[in-house]
Amino acid sequence: MNTERRRIDYLLLAAVSALLALGTVVVFSASASTSFKQFGNPYYYVEHQLMWAVIGILAMIVTSRIDYWRYTKLIFPGFVLSVLLLIAVLIPHVGIDINGARRWLGVGSLQIQPSELAKLTMVFLFARLFSLHREQLGDFWRGVMPHILLASIVFVLVLAEPDLGTTVAIAGTFFVMLFVSGVKKRHLFELAGAAIPVLAWAMIAEPYRRQRLLAFLDPWKHPLGEGFHTIQALLALGSGGVLGVGLGYSRQALGYLPEAFTDFIFAILGEELGLMGTITVVLLFLLVAWRGYRIAMRAPDMFSSLVATGLTTMIAIQAAINMGVVTATLPVTGITLPFISYGGSSLVLSMAGVGVLLNISKHAM
Repeated sequence: MNTERRRIDYLLLAAVSALLALGTVVVFSASASTSFKQFGNPYYYVEHQLMWAVIGILAMIVTSRIDYWRYTKLIFPGFVLSVLLLIAVLIPHVGIDINGARRWLGVGSLQIQPSELAKLTMVFLFARLFSLHREQLGDFWRGVMPHILLASIVFVLVLAEPDLGTTVAIAGTFFVMLFVSGVKKRHLFELAGAAIPVLAWAMIAEPYRRQRLLAFLDPWKHPLGEGFHTIQALLALGSGGVLGVGLGYSRQALGYLPEAFTDFIFAILGEELGLMGTITVVLLFLLVAWRGYRIAMRAPDMFSSLVATGLTTMIAIQAAINMGVVTATLPVTGITLPFISYGGSSLVLSMAGVGVLLNISKHAM
């Protein structure tokens, strides 16, 4: 392995740090009212977010100091663990049911979301497999299909939670990694063609998803039902104007917009910081994507290049889906905004992934 070390990518570190700092501030602003109503303490949620942020920063520091190839021995056990946790979360009285979705394990406020671990282990597993079996990837049935079947285990388990947004993010990342691995374009087009009807089926298979799709097409027909989230998010963004109403002065955060500090925090950010605030966040994510893909292109070997590609793509897709939902560009689905939304396992594992990117950047050619 190449042991030559260089400086870490400080632009990537700066962009992620800015998103984390901005997210912590907006989480407090968006959650203070709800926090006071539920716990009599306006700082409850932001205190937890700060705790997870500190853990995430420590995780980033640790993973940035561990040479990326040392993870190869942990890849398969980590993937098996993530699959077992995804199965456990579906078991009644084991997985925690919140709003009809079974996505969490834990007790009280100490909860983890196994799909977040699955996203990370999936990237490492297929980076390893694609780099080892690169020559076989030219054959669809012997090279590509076995990997698709293996990935489908995670797709099916996450979709069963149900969590269509995370399933799409994982599948999209898998597809991009296949593309970078050198799979024939014809096979990629065939996969894309096969995936479209599957996605269409997933969007209409459940009644609540059909309602969300109809509400997406015209939310004003369902103003108090499935269109409520979208309408309130658009009201928040529209109220912010160019410069925003100011931090702490959001009206939608006073209980009008559901999931104000998790899935729809981008709307609160737009209301309080205006168009300039939302553009800043978009530019920061674009900077993260640019630096991440730059690290991938300069990585010293195929494995590290695919890891960097997968980690960067996962962040980019998740951010795009979240912002697309909030701006009514995509149907409503529950997925958080990386580094900004409230949440422990998502934040910690995303920061750990950034640490891996920083470590690869030290070995970049």
